[in-house]
Amino acid sequence: MSKDIQSPTANPASSEALNPGRREFLRASTALSAAALMSLVPPGVRNAAWASGSDAPEKPEVKIGFIPLTDCASVVIAAEKGFDKKYGIKIVPSKEASWAGVRDKLVNGELDAAHVLYGLIYGLQLGVAGPRKDMAVLMTLNHNGQAITMNNQLRAKGVTDGEGLARLVKAEPKEWTFAQTFPTGTHAMWLYYWMATYGIHPFNDVKVITVPPPQMVANMRVDKMDGYCVGEPWNARAVHDKIGFSALTTQDIWVDHPEKVLGTTLEFVQKYPNTCRAMIAAILDASKYIDTMANRSEVARIISGKAYVNTEFSVIEGRMLGRYDNGLGRTWQDKNYMKFYNDGMVNYPYLSDGMWFLTQHKRWGLLKDHPDYLAVARAVNQIELYKQAAAMTKTPLPKSDLRTSRLIDGTVWDGRNPRAYADGFKIKV
Repeated sequence: MSKDIQSPTANPASSEALNPGRREFLRASTALSAAALMSLVPPGVRNAAWASGSDAPEKPEVKIGFIPLTDCASVVIAAEKGFDKKYGIKIVPSKEASWAGVRDKLVNGELDAAHVLYGLIYGLQLGVAGPRKDMAVLMTLNHNGQAITMNNQLRAKGVTDGEGLARLVKAEPKEWTFAQTFPTGTHAMWLYYWMATYGIHPFNDVKVITVPPPQMVANMRVDKMDGYCVGEPWNARAVHDKIGFSALTTQDIWVDHPEKVLGTTLEFVQKYPNTCRAMIAAILDASKYIDTMANRSEVARIISGKAYVNTEFSVIEGRMLGRYDNGLGRTWQDKNYMKFYNDGMVNYPYLSDGMWFLTQHKRWGLLKDHPDYLAVARAVNQIELYKQAAAMTKTPLPKSDLRTSRLIDGTVWDGRNPRAYADGFKIKV
C-alpha cells in the first residue's frame, strides 16, 4: 500500500473521509517552499497581479492531447467547466488516436502538453521510447483504475487469475498473446510485473504486442489476443460486451500507483513557465471537482460523449464510482477506485514514482545500463512549478519527494536504492 514516507496514510472510500494519516498529510503542506506563501495572498490581490501581467500566461491558449480513456477526465473537465479561465488560459483538448501519435505531436510541437503515460515521458527522456528529447512531468493526473482483461476462451480453460495463467502457459506452450498500449508505458509495466509475480516471463513465455487503447476490445473480439492491460473504460467495456473478464485491477498490483501525467517538453516549460503553472492550477481545480463523488456521474456523462471517450455512459460511470463487476460473477465496491485528487496526494510529482518506471525499464532491458535515477527524476519532474500551482489552489503538499509502496509480490519500493531494486528481481531480461 502506498504512503508518504514520513506520513503513512490509509486509503479511504471517498475523498470526504479524513483519517489520521491524511490529517498529517494536510499538516505537512505548510512551509514547504516560498511559493506556499502565495496561498496567503488574498485572491483579489493575486488576480490583480495576473491582470497586470506580472505572472500572466505567456500563451493564453494551450492544446492538450488526450487518449479516449476515463482518466482524461481532469483535462476535459478543466476545459468544460471553465477552470482554465480562472488562471488566464483556454485549454483546448485534442483527441488523439494512439500513444505513439501523442509522443510524436509532443516532440514536434503540435501539442503543447498531453494527458500521457508516465513511462512514455521517461522513455523519451532517455531515448528508449523514440528520439531522445528533454521532457517534463508537470503533475500526476490519477492513481489506480486500470485493469488486466482476459478473454472468455481462457476462462473456458479454467484460467481466471495469474496462477491459472501460469499453469496454462506451462502446460500448453504456444503463442499466448497479450497487449499493452506503449512499450515503455504504464500498462506494459503493470502487465509485465503481474506476469512475473506468477512466474511468467513476459518476453520468453508469451507474446506481447502494442495496441492503442480504444482498439483493445475490437481486437479481442476477433481473437487477436488472449488478454490485455489498458485503462478504463476498455476493461469494463469487455465485460459489458461479454467477450472477457477482469483478471485483476492495477490497484491490486500497487495501491495508489501513479498512472497518467500532464506531460510536455522541457523546452515548453522553459519558454512558457507561467502557462505551465496555470495549466497545473486549472487541472488541480478540475481534479478536486471530480473527486467530489457527487460530481462523478456528471463527469462520466461529459467524457462519454463522442468528442471524448465515445462509449456508453453506464460503461464509464460504474468503475468511476468504484462499482466493479469482473465478469466472473463478483461485484464489489472498491475503495481504491480511480482517484484524481485525494486531497492532493494524487497530483504531487513524486521523484520516486518517476524513478520506479526507470527501474522497470532497466529490469526489462529497455535500458541497457543503470541511469542516474535520481538525477533523471529531478530533471523531468517539475516539482517547484507544481508547488507554486499547489499554493495558488490551496492544494496540500507532502513532506517528502519520495514515498513508500508495497507491491503485489511483497517487494517494497521507496526510491532509496533504485539500482539494487532494479537488479533484485528474479525474473528480468
